[in-house]
Amino acid sequence: MLALQTTIGKAVSISGVGLHTGTSCTMTFKPAPDDHGIKFVRTDLGDKLEIPALVEYVVDVSRGTTLGLGDVKVHTVEHVLAAVAGLQIDNIIIELDNAEPPIGDGSSMPFVEKLLEAGIVKQKTPKDYLIIDKTISYKNEDEQVDIVALPLDGFRMTVMVDYQNPALGSQHTGLFDLEAEFVNEFAPTRTFCFLSEVEALADQGLIKGGNIDNAVVIVDRKVSDDELEKLSKKLELDEEISIGKNGFLNENNLRFKNEPVRHKLLDMIGDLALIGAPIKAQILAARPGHKANIEFAKIVRKLYQQKQLEKQYQHVKKEGVVFDTVAIQKILPHRYPFLLVDKIIHLELDKKVIGVKSVTINEPFFQGHFPGQPIMPGVLIIEAMAQTGGILMLNSVEDPAEKLVFFMGIDKAKFRKPVVPGDQLIFEVELLNKRSRFVVIKGIAKVGNKIVAEAELKAAIVDREN
Repeated sequence: MLALQTTIGKAVSISGVGLHTGTSCTMTFKPAPDDHGIKFVRTDLGDKLEIPALVEYVVDVSRGTTLGLGDVKVHTVEHVLAAVAGLQIDNIIIELDNAEPPIGDGSSMPFVEKLLEAGIVKQKTPKDYLIIDKTISYKNEDEQVDIVALPLDGFRMTVMVDYQNPALGSQHTGLFDLEAEFVNEFAPTRTFCFLSEVEALADQGLIKGGNIDNAVVIVDRKVSDDELEKLSKKLELDEEISIGKNGFLNENNLRFKNEPVRHKLLDMIGDLALIGAPIKAQILAARPGHKANIEFAKIVRKLYQQKQLEKQYQHVKKEGVVFDTVAIQKILPHRYPFLLVDKIIHLELDKKVIGVKSVTINEPFFQGHFPGQPIMPGVLIIEAMAQTGGILMLNSVEDPAEKLVFFMGIDKAKFRKPVVPGDQLIFEVELLNKRSRFVVIKGIAKVGNKIVAEAELKAAIVDREN
C-alpha cells in the first residue's frame, strides 16, 4: 500500500447524463493539496457550495449514495468515489455543474480512465491510514446482512451475495491487491437490477438516465412481449427490449461470470471512501447494500475520529490507557485541587467512557471531611463522574479545551457505600442524549465490583471566558 498521499496531475472532465435524474452533467476532477480530502463542489450554484465526501453528509441511500448539505445534494456518488479510492487518491476536488455525476456505462471505468489520464501524483504528507486493531462488525438480521472488519496489515475485501434467483444465484468475490486488481478486475463492473424493480423505479421518477447500455437487468419473472413494449415506452428507449436466453435483457453478456457481486464490491469501495481515511483491514461482507455499507462506515468513521483525538492529546502511548493526566489537562479546564480524574482507560465517542480516580490520604478535602474518619464527599464523586463524562463531548464541539460544562441538573443520585483513602474509583459514564450544546449522561462509580454511587447528569456546554 502507498506510503504518501496522492492527488492528480491536471484537471480532466467527463460529461453525460445521471442515472436517476436524467440530467446532463459535466464533472471535472481537479488536483487538491495535502490533507484536503475528497470534496464535491456544485459549480452551478452561485457560491459553489462544497460537500465533503464524509459519511456524516449522507442524506439518502435508497437507490445509491447521495450526499447533501442543506438543500444542496449530489446524487449517486458511489461509482465516482470507488474510482478515486480504488486508485488510492487522497486529495481531489470533484466539480459538477448539476446534481448527479454521469452514469457512463454503469461502472467506474470511465472515471478511472479520466483519472489515469490526469496522472496520479505523489505528495509530501504520509497517508493517514486507519489501522483496524480489533474486530468491528455490523449486522442486520432482517436483511441478512453481515459486515466485519478484521485486523490486517494491508487491505482485502471478500463479498458474497445470494438473491435466490436462477439468473444470479449465489456469488462471491475477493479483492486481495488493490493496485494489481482494481482497474482490470472491478472498475469495469456495471450496476445491475432486477426486471421486477425497473418499472417500480420508473414509477418513482428514478432511472431517468437508465438504459440497457448502462445497467445489467436480470430477468426474475415471466414477462410478455406487450409488457416489454410498455416498459420500453415508459423508459423512453429508442431500441426494443427482449428477454435473452442467458436470463438478462437483450442478451446482455456479462463482463465477468460473477459481475454482479464484483459490482457490489465496487460499490462498497466507494461507500467506504466516506470514512475519510484509507483503512488497513480485511473486510468480509455478506449481502451488502448502500444502506448497510453506510451504517458500517459510520461505525468505522467514529473509530477514526476517536483515534485522531487520541493522537492529538495522548502523545505517549501507554498500554491500557487512552488518556493520562497530561492528556486530560489538555482536554478539561480543571486543575488542582479540582481535577478529579487520573486517567481514561476506555472510550467510545458519543457512547461510553471509563475513567479512574485513585483516592489517597493526600486529598485536601480529607482534612475537614472528616478529621479522624476520612470520607470522600459524595458531591466530589459526582463531580469526578461529570469530568469523566466530559471526555465524551470531545467530538461534539470545536476546541474542547476552550469550553466549560455547567451542571443543569442532577437526577437519581444515590450513594451506596463510603469512599475512603486507598480506594480506586472506576467511573463508567454513558451518553443518554445530546442536543446541540446540551447533554444528558448516566454514570456509576465503582470500587472493585461494588457500585458506590450513581446519577444522571444534565449539563450545558458553554464558551470559556478568557
